[in-house]
Amino acid sequence: MKRLLLFTTIAVLLTACGDLVDGINQDPNNPTSASYQNILTGSEVGNIILNTGETARRAGIFCGYYEGIDRQHQGFYNYTLTTSDFNSLWYDLYVDTYRNAVEAESAAAEEGITGITKGITQILQALSIGVGASLYGDIPFKEAGQIEVENPVYEDQVSVYAGIQSLLDEAIINLQTGTDRPAGGADIYFDGAAAPWIEVAYSLKARLFLQTKNYAAAYAAASNGISSMANALYAPHGTGIEESNLTYLFFAVEVRGSDVITADYITSLLQANPAANPIPENYRGNDKTDETGRFNFYFSTNSLGVQPNTTDGFAAQTANAPIITYEENLLILAEAGLRSQGFDTGLGHLNDYRAFMNNGGYLVNANPDQVRYDAYVSEDFNNGGLENPAGLSPDDALLKEILEERYVTFFGQIEGFNDVRRTAGETTVKVQVPPNTGNEIPGRFLYPQTEIDRNANVPNPIPGLFEATDINK
Repeated sequence: MKRLLLFTTIAVLLTACGDLVDGINQDPNNPTSASYQNILTGSEVGNIILNTGETARRAGIFCGYYEGIDRQHQGFYNYTLTTSDFNSLWYDLYVDTYRNAVEAESAAAEEGITGITKGITQILQALSIGVGASLYGDIPFKEAGQIEVENPVYEDQVSVYAGIQSLLDEAIINLQTGTDRPAGGADIYFDGAAAPWIEVAYSLKARLFLQTKNYAAAYAAASNGISSMANALYAPHGTGIEESNLTYLFFAVEVRGSDVITADYITSLLQANPAANPIPENYRGNDKTDETGRFNFYFSTNSLGVQPNTTDGFAAQTANAPIITYEENLLILAEAGLRSQGFDTGLGHLNDYRAFMNNGGYLVNANPDQVRYDAYVSEDFNNGGLENPAGLSPDDALLKEILEERYVTFFGQIEGFNDVRRTAGETTVKVQVPPNTGNEIPGRFLYPQTEIDRNANVPNPIPGLFEATDINK
């Protein structure tokens, strides 16, 4: 018996990644039966939309990456939102990604396939639910993948995180069997290779432990995490419109640059030219750091302002989009290592990251003459040192640099918003992002109107935009 395919994203993405899902019915009102291979591919494409599309852009508007200057995005920037603004984002999470992953696991099991295939589907489930828990707080989890359950219960955020960790532990065990690799081409990331998926699972565990401030566990998991760029989880893109990078589609094809530009805060951290820097004192370059190459990789400037580089950089048509990466794993080791193991461990991992970046890192096509990330020494973080002009303790000065590096590295990704909220309550060192308006940064995404209307179990009272989720209180 074949499962119903739930992948229905053609209207969302101009049929992005369409070549990968040829033959899949995309009418949500008339689903067809499909093999586990097609459902798996559908979930992976949904995962790209969830992690690199409008959900990531909305998070970026909330955390100082983007500024909305017209139409609905101007409202998002000014925190003027309604619950209906999140309808499609919830659908990306639960239908396109999570339910497809659950159905792919079930369909494969009916064909007698478990092992690696099951492990991949479990990671996709964990990744999507992890995004949901981080952004919304309490969410449906176990019952959400059961189509027959009309009103799935909401599980509290802390329990959801624990459940995801258990799911990832199971996924690693299944991947380690080395059996039942999915059919060729079904897995668009690693073509069913177990080794990189195992590393991705550990890095995802580390990300989730970091979000819940379990820094010792985050460090231990990241120690087994993604070990190279080759094993990083990037969304693949190509030359056809239907398989283009989603940020490219937004800015270059839909021509939404008149609605959204890059915010002054992130621009100011990377613009080395003081005459062009909106806040010159924010520039993070110094005698050991030149951010010119990274600025040019991320951004280009036109008559509207600074926008993502859609020509040969971060948002180029064929640019692979980051989901869970080697650079993130290195920076988890740096922050979690500092917090749980001490200064020397944190500095050592930060310098591992800087060595990676000094050789180009993830800056595809960057001019080597514009890239410089020399190693720091402990004296740089002493009072009055290169990285501590404000008189912080060495530990706090190092933490400040690591958090700022994470913020810059995660441009365009959901994790930047997660870091801002995770550190908001810290008294000395936090991600210093100014609110777009007023004196608060959003604490969560809103539950969508479709869920409020249809699910009797939606939390009551419904939390507001500025109410922190449990893990960030």
